[in-house]
Amino acid sequence: MKSQRLIRLMMVINAKKAVTVRELADEFGLSPRTITRDLQELSEVGFSIYAVQGRGGGYRLLHERMLPPIAFSESEAAAVFFACQSLQYFGSVPFDESAASVIHKFYHYLPADVKEQIDRLRNKVVIWNPYRAMSSSCLQTLLHAIMNKRAVTIAYKSNEGLTERDIQPVGLCASEGYWYCPAFCFLRQTYRLFRADRIASACLNETIAYQEVHDQRSVFDWITPDMSRFGQIALVVKLTPEGVRAFESNVWFGPHIEVHEDGGGTARIRIPAQKLHFFADLVWTLGEKAKILEPAEAVDYVRLKIGSMIKMYGQN
Repeated sequence: MKSQRLIRLMMVINAKKAVTVRELADEFGLSPRTITRDLQELSEVGFSIYAVQGRGGGYRLLHERMLPPIAFSESEAAAVFFACQSLQYFGSVPFDESAASVIHKFYHYLPADVKEQIDRLRNKVVIWNPYRAMSSSCLQTLLHAIMNKRAVTIAYKSNEGLTERDIQPVGLCASEGYWYCPAFCFLRQTYRLFRADRIASACLNETIAYQEVHDQRSVFDWITPDMSRFGQIALVVKLTPEGVRAFESNVWFGPHIEVHEDGGGTARIRIPAQKLHFFADLVWTLGEKAKILEPAEAVDYVRLKIGSMIKMYGQN
């Protein structure tokens, strides 16, 4: 059937990216004239191909490859719709326009009764994240680098000011509305965790050879093999029941909480010594719901913060 032939034609072009009419005619056992008409029909319905004239010409994909039609059940379509909708509370995502396009396509072609069901749930089912402003173009560049095995040059804002870094991204992860990019930093010659909202600019760097050894890491274990290289200390935090609930979803503390019978708990984690203030500040955000028991350096740091707060609020 012609419809099946067009779908197969899409799949062949997707696989080859560039092909001549004669090659397609030979593969399908059809005349070049028939293949040309089929290609014209695909172009008219949005399949992004263009003709290349002259020697070595043919047809090439213009931008992204188009997937052949995929059959979804109503519940599957609704699941994809809400998966995309769940991203709306992020300040930026690596695929802003694509996510919006998916939502539009699924919603537009859903039956009227399914649309009505989704409309009733729009403000009833929400996956909420704190809004954090950041550059979606930087996120898209990082995502493209991960997908296509490329290095990236970024301008990064830190305590040292604005520095230029060449990095090979390991992945992207989100927590509390922030996007993070663990990556190998060629400047520091080690792995670093970059916060996306502090990346002022990002561009692919084709001059840096992609290193497969860094591609073996993931967002779950990017730092684990190197922890032994850093001086480590044990951080022990006592949590009230409210503190347990607040830290259960925390990417750093959540997996290390021991819950007691009264609902409170104790978190014991090993951290790099140079990141002591970072982790102490996380505990500080819980106020009276958490108390650092050790190390002494962390306790002293919190006492200094408390003293500064008392001094500030004691002035009238």
